[in-house]
Formats: sequence, C-alpha cells, structure tokens
Amino acid sequence: MKVCIIVEGSYPYVAGGVSSWVQMLLERFSDMEFVIWSIATSRDEMSEMKYVLPENVKEVRTIYLNDIKFKPIHSNIKLNKDEHEALKSLIMGQDHLNIHWIEILELIKNHKAQLIDVLMSHDFFEIAVELYNTEYSRTVFNDFLWNLRSMFFPLLSTLVDEFPEADLYHSASTGYAGLLGSVASYVYKKPFLVTEHGIYTREREEEIIKSDWVIGDFKKNWIDFFYRISAIAYHQADKVISLFESNRALQIEMGCPEEKTLIIPNGVDVESYSSHLFDESQDGVMKKKKSSSKSIRVGAVARLVPIKDIKTMILAFETAMQRVEHLELVILGPTEEDVSYHQEVLSLIDDFDLRNVSILGRVDVKSYLPTFDIMLLTSISEGQPLAVLEGMAAGIPQICTNVGSCKELLYGMSDDELGHCGIIVPVMDIEKIASAIEVLALDESLRHQMGKVGYERVKATYQKKDFLATYEALYHSTVEV
Repeated sequence: MKVCIIVEGSYPYVAGGVSSWVQMLLERFSDMEFVIWSIATSRDEMSEMKYVLPENVKEVRTIYLNDIKFKPIHSNIKLNKDEHEALKSLIMGQDHLNIHWIEILELIKNHKAQLIDVLMSHDFFEIAVELYNTEYSRTVFNDFLWNLRSMFFPLLSTLVDEFPEADLYHSASTGYAGLLGSVASYVYKKPFLVTEHGIYTREREEEIIKSDWVIGDFKKNWIDFFYRISAIAYHQADKVISLFESNRALQIEMGCPEEKTLIIPNGVDVESYSSHLFDESQDGVMKKKKSSSKSIRVGAVARLVPIKDIKTMILAFETAMQRVEHLELVILGPTEEDVSYHQEVLSLIDDFDLRNVSILGRVDVKSYLPTFDIMLLTSISEGQPLAVLEGMAAGIPQICTNVGSCKELLYGMSDDELGHCGIIVPVMDIEKIASAIEVLALDESLRHQMGKVGYERVKATYQKKDFLATYEALYHSTVEV
C-alpha cells in the first residue's frame, strides 16, 4: 500500500505534536510506502529536516508558498467557456459539491506560466463582480477585487504541479493540505482521510479576527474562504478524524456529515516513559522515585512560539517564586521557529533576573522527565498535546490552560472515575497559573496522587499501540472498500 500524507507547516521541517504523530505512523507501518506532501512557508525558514526519514518514505514533495510570485504579465488571457465555468464554480463557492476540478486543473495546466494573468483576466473580473454584488457589496470594489486575487492565487498555485499517485491520501488538517488531498482523491479516484488535530478553520478564524494584515471589511471574506475549503475536504473525505469529542462536535457543526466522523485519540508509549520513574512497593502501590534535588522543578515542553504563550509562563513562574522557595523552571523545545519571539522571552527573563529559568532547546525529553516535579502548559490553543500525555505517562502532575482536550486529559471524561491528574487554569491568567504552581509545589502528597492518576489514565485510554492499531485497521478497511 502506498500512502500520501499531506501536511501544512509541520513535518518534516517543524518539530511539534503533528510532526511527532506523522513520524509515529511512518515508523509503525514499515510495510507501507509513504510520500510526504508538505506545504511550507519559505525555503529560508523550512528547508532543514528536523526528523530522520524512515526508509519507507520514498519521496518528500514540498510546496513553498513564498516561492509563489504575484507578478502579472498582462497577457490578456481569454478563457474558453469550460474554463470560465470551472473558475466560476471555484470562486463563487455556492456549491462545493459541484466544483469542476478536472476543468480547473486543465485550466491551470494550460496557463501554468501565466497563472496570475488568469486572475487579471476579464473572465475573473466578471466572476468577481457577480460575487461582489451577491455577498460583499458594502465594501469598496477595487479593494475587494485585489483581496480576492490574493486569496485565490496561492490556492491555484498549490495545484500547479502534478499530484503524487497513491492508494490512499491522508491529510493532517483541512485548509490547503485538505484541499490538495481532496483534489488528488477526486482526480485519481482514491480514498481520502482527514485527521484534524485542532480545528483548522476555527484557528484561522481566530488569527484573522486578531490580525492587522486583513482590513476589517475583508475579515469575513477570508474567514468564509477557509470555511469553504474545509467544506471541500469534509465532502471529499471518506472519514474525518478528530482527537476528542468536542472537536468532533465542531466538525459536525461546520457541516461534516456525522457518519463520516471518528475519534482516534493520540497515544504514547507508556512503558518507555514510566519504567524508570517508579518504584513498585510490595503492596503494589506505585510511588514516584524521589529526586535528590531540594528544588521543586517545573518543566515545560513547548516550541517557543506565541501560541504557546511562554511569556505568560515566565510571568506566572516569577509570581510563584515570590511565594515558594527553591523553584526552578526548565523549558524544553525548539527555539528557532520564531527567532524574534525567542529573543523577547530571553529579554523577559533578563528583566526579572530569573537565573533559575533554563531554556534548553531541542533535547531528549524522556531523559529530562524524571527530574520534573510539575509540568506546565500555557498555550492559547491546542488540540490534544502529546507533551501532556508524555508527562502523564511519566507520573508528573500537570498544570494546563483550558484549551483543546486538556480539561478532558486532566479531569477525565464522564465515565472516568480516576480523579484529577492536575489543575486546569484560564488562558493568560498569570495569577491563577501562579497559584496552581504554588499549590502543587507545597504539597508533595498531592503531586504523587495526581501523578499516579495521570499514569493510570494514559495507561487506560491513551496508549500509542492502540492508536496505531486503529489507524492500521482504518487504512486497510478504507483502501479495500
């Protein structure tokens, strides 16, 4: 079986949860061949591979969005009737079930060298006028027209190169990756799976609302655009997978047919994280090995990027330090993804003279977990963070912001009677995060109790072997249909 995995802004160029998930699939299914179809921002930022590719990865194809140049040649392109109707079916977007993909790909093939001029053509202008009069007539038309061009140029450009052939297409999100998977599946008549780690459309919507690069009147335009291309993926996919129930509910709310939805939670290799961390007493009760250090060490595993809100983490830790002696903070994770943010974090540490805060970069997380007494996650947005699952498997109590599935992980689902394995705190709430650090730092018994609950919950529900077995069965059943 040959599987094409489609990713955006992650594997193999960015370390993180989605990339780790991809690597686990590749390593587990050694009897399958894989093609990685990766959408990246720029060659400067995303050219160095952060993962060792397994031998069953036969090809990596990368589309660099920043390579796509918006320079019209003004060649006065005139589309034929089929091309015009195909472009209209895509731009108007009133019925994503009837987009003329074959004709669109033929249009792109015919005008590959002059693709921008398709969007400068009279045909595109006519379609834009119709869309403007239908939905956006309260905006300035010229601004609307250029906004529409900037929206569809990268979309069409991602479809320029020939698609890799595979027996199964599997996208790690909707968005551009989901669009590529949808069109390849449609063209080659092969099955297509979508796994959403977060809800891509909601994440883009939040970014657009907060952004400065989209003028107010056109925020709705861009939000609609991402909802529409997600709808294309939901329609074309054989199955749409989420990691937890609330995200599945969002997918259905956004138009994904309920019968297509499926929950496959992430998983970790529990034994590899827990075997060296626990002593088992004669009464069968597992107790975390005691560290020789007098300090209470707070650990964080996160990329140094704004969405992880490391600044709030630093400020909350500094507040907790005023109440608890001998606190340390150790942050593990890549620092090169956003150099300016990394520098801002370092400046913040210097401003408070926090000598007991260490940023160690990319390291072997497993070797550091035994030294942590508490783990901290302050993200603004998450799906189902692997770092939290790893910490739970290692018997470490967690402090997490109320994002993604963190509350479900720490407090359990409705049928879970194990109890709490940590403390959920509001996003960006420095005082609540500091108080949670204080509570756990001062109560060793509570730390051990919560650590054991986390270990038991991961062991029962979030095993790597279970999630991989589920995907293996899904791959085979989908291809065999």
